[in-house]
Formats: sequence, C-alpha cells, structure tokens
Amino acid sequence: MRVTNTKATAAELTATEKRVLLALKEEKKECDQRSLSEKTDINEDAVMQTAFMLAQKGLCEIKEEKKVYYRLTEEGREYVEKGLPERRALDFLMDEKEATVEDLKNEFGVRGNIAINWLLKKKWARIEIRERGRSLIPASIVQDGLSSGVDEEILKIVNKGETEREILVSQVKLKEGEINGFLTQLISRNLLETYSSVERKIMLTEAGKEVLSQGISIEEEIAQLTPELLRTGSWKGRKFKRYDVNLPSKETFPAKIHPYQRILDRMRRIFTEMGFTEIKGELVQSAFWNFDALFVPQDHPARDMQDTFYLATRKPIEASEGLIRNVKQMHEHGGSLNSTGWGGEWRKELGEELLLRTHTTAITLSYLASHPEPPVKVFCIDRVYRRETIDATHIPEFDQLEGIVMDRSVTFSNLLGLLATFYKKMGFPSIRFRPGYFPYTEPSVEVEVYMPERGWLELGGAGVFREEVTNPIGVKYPVLAWGLGIGRLAMISLGLTDIRDLYQSDMDWLRKARVF
Repeated sequence: MRVTNTKATAAELTATEKRVLLALKEEKKECDQRSLSEKTDINEDAVMQTAFMLAQKGLCEIKEEKKVYYRLTEEGREYVEKGLPERRALDFLMDEKEATVEDLKNEFGVRGNIAINWLLKKKWARIEIRERGRSLIPASIVQDGLSSGVDEEILKIVNKGETEREILVSQVKLKEGEINGFLTQLISRNLLETYSSVERKIMLTEAGKEVLSQGISIEEEIAQLTPELLRTGSWKGRKFKRYDVNLPSKETFPAKIHPYQRILDRMRRIFTEMGFTEIKGELVQSAFWNFDALFVPQDHPARDMQDTFYLATRKPIEASEGLIRNVKQMHEHGGSLNSTGWGGEWRKELGEELLLRTHTTAITLSYLASHPEPPVKVFCIDRVYRRETIDATHIPEFDQLEGIVMDRSVTFSNLLGLLATFYKKMGFPSIRFRPGYFPYTEPSVEVEVYMPERGWLELGGAGVFREEVTNPIGVKYPVLAWGLGIGRLAMISLGLTDIRDLYQSDMDWLRKARVF
C-alpha cells in the first residue's frame, strides 16, 4: 500500500504510532519486537499491535519467521549425565564379553529391557543361545570402535541450552533426512521435546520514510474521557487519540454452555413445558429392574456378558416379596393373565445380579411401581452403558431419553402425537413411524426423522407397555413408553458425523459451534 498524502497520514497517527516510527528510523534496518519495545518503553504486545497497525497503513513491513527449538526432558537430562541405557549396557558387555538377558535385567533394573531393545535396534549386540541361556554378544562393529552415537551427540549439544533447529543441524553435520530420523527417535523416547516460536522483524517502508521526512511531533493524547476531565474542562484544547472504526474487530469467544449440554437442556425444557416431571435413579441397577420386571426372559441375548456390564456381585432385590413373586409367576406361566409367560424356571439369584443400567427404563418402571395410580407423566435423561465396539456411531457410554405416561384413557394415538410434538419442537418437521418390536411393549414403533442430505434416520423406539410388565407391579391402566437415542439426535442437530466428537475437548469446534 503506497501513501499518497503523507501530511494527512502523519496527522492521523497516534502518539504511540509516532514513537514506533521514530524508533524504526533510529534502527535504520530491521528491528525485532524486543529491541523495539526497549527503545519505545512500550510492552512487547502493545508495540507489536502498533506495528501491525502501521503495516496496515503501509508505513512499515513485518516479516515473520517460524523457528523450531529443542530442549531436553527430565529423562533426557538424566541420560546425558549417566549415559543412554544401551551405551551403559554396551560398556557392561564389553567388560564381560557376554551377558545373559537376565544379567542385564539384574544389572540395570527397570531400564534393562530398554537397554536390550536398543542394543538390538542399533545392532550393537546380537543374541546367541549359550550354556547359560540367551546371551547378548557385542557386535563386531562396536568391537572395532565404530558404534554410531549421533543421538548421544544431539543430546550433548541440546544439553548446553535450548537449541534452534538450524544450529543443531549445522553442528551435527548430517543430511536433513538423516538428522530428522534421529530427532524423531529421541522425541519418541521422551528424551527431547520440541516447540516453535515466531520471530518478527519490522522495517520501514518507503512510505514510512516519506512520512518521517515531513517531520513528526509527539503530543500527549487523551485516550479516554474521564469524569475528572469533564468536570474540570481540562479536555479543552487537548488532542484526542484517533480510532479507526473501519478496522476489523478482534474475534472474541465468550463463555457459553457446551452445545451438547444445550441440547439436553432443550429436551428437558420441552418435556417440562408439556407437563412432565423429571426423575433420576442410580447408575447401578439389579438385573430384576433392568430386565426381569420388563418381561425380558432370563436367557435373552441382551442379558449376556457381551452386551451388559455386570459388576460380579449381588444384592437383595429392592422390591416387595409380593412384587417379586408376581414377576416370577409372569415369567414362568403368565401369572393371572391370558399369557403363557416364557416357561421354564425364573431364578431369583439372576435377578439379584448388579449391573450398569443398559437403559433408563429401569428408573421409570421402578417409579411407576411406587406410583400405580394415575395420572403419571415422567421422563428421565441420563447415562446408560452397553458393551459396544467404539466407532463413529457407537460408544459404550451414552445418554438416553426415557419417558412414560400412565392414565385411564391414553391410547397409542396419544403416544404418536406426543412424539411428533417433541421432534417438531426439536426442529424435525418430517417424522414417520414404522412398526417395531421390543420385548416389553406392544404395539411398538420406531421413530424416524427425515434429513434432506441423509434421508430417513431412526432415532428411537416407543410403544405401550405389555400387561406382562404392568400387571405384576399393580398398574391397571395403559402406559405409554418411549426411549430415544440422544447422541444420534445431537449429531444431526450439530452437523457431526462422528458421535465421539460430542465428548472431545476440541476448543476450535466448541468456540464456533452455533448456539440455538
């Protein structure tokens, strides 16, 4: 950018900008951030900010150079002082001529395995089967005094102080590719660590020199009007600091609630506004409430170890003997209902097994058992656990939204209307229901929402509790129930393709994620 009206530009400069320009004039050539700060008596951050403002006006130029530095870790400093484990082990071998693997482990303790691995990697030794067992023998290359110690040389150089990469390369005198291998190796061994810094050089442009040639006088400026200045009138006749309102403002990221937490809060708000009450329960549940009371047979695959986190302990079932007896009879022969049950023998000890709950239905059903009289409208949003292989759409620990409605006259149509209302409030206008199967509801449906770029996506299941579930706990009226996967819904709402991104501390994503 070339300045055409130097007098106007000089008049528009702030006092700080003038001081920096004058300091650059004294330097005549390039000036770094630190020396410029010392000359102007302005802190380094402020002086660089001023330099950038001058560069925008074309009065100075800033060159940036990224430099990489290396420094020793605590373990690296120890090895510089005592020697690398493989070097000490090699010295031991040279004295003993040979040593068994156990000899080296006894001599060097926890570092013995490290020493052996690197002796073999560097080909400083070989293993032979001798009378005493597997023995390490010094290789001919080290017996001839030709063992390479480039990594040791690097450590010694860096030990003198934090070392710039270019200096390190020049002192080691290896080709770029060769030294890269040694540096990577030392970093992976946690002996070296690297960091980078950006060094900036500031110099005057021709436009800047032109402004300076016109002469610059520094006047004290008022940067902010204070009550004192207004009261005394001392602001009159003073010069005010100029501000360029056209300059782009600094991007700021104020604190905000995590996007996933906002979705959870939004769900709570929707159901609360619909007249529901939120309930909570324990993470650890008995198999009785997690499976048996829901009429899941005791030989069902979902109860196997590959699907459920069992805690290898048991506890008496927290339910009345009458309720336990009702569940037992329902499983074995259908109780007092026109049902055959599952047949076989229901075993109480299996119901006493403790596990990490696989769904929050265990909480809502337990609540229903203690509140058998209508009306009941409750929901639960909480964590559940299943043995899942971790991938883009599955994790073993996730959140679930569960709810029930129990009243004298509720019907399956009420359930569909309730779910449609919820999903529309969550921003999904296109919804459909497909027939589904769940062990404890009949009829059952799966809920799907339509996304233009992805088609129909299944987001949860729902249905009316079977009488085999409600009868043993003393409930005589219809119970509408649903369980919705929150993770997949959150992924769609936030535009994610991997469910693991919901739980990672990606600051850039957290800052830029939209608030809704």
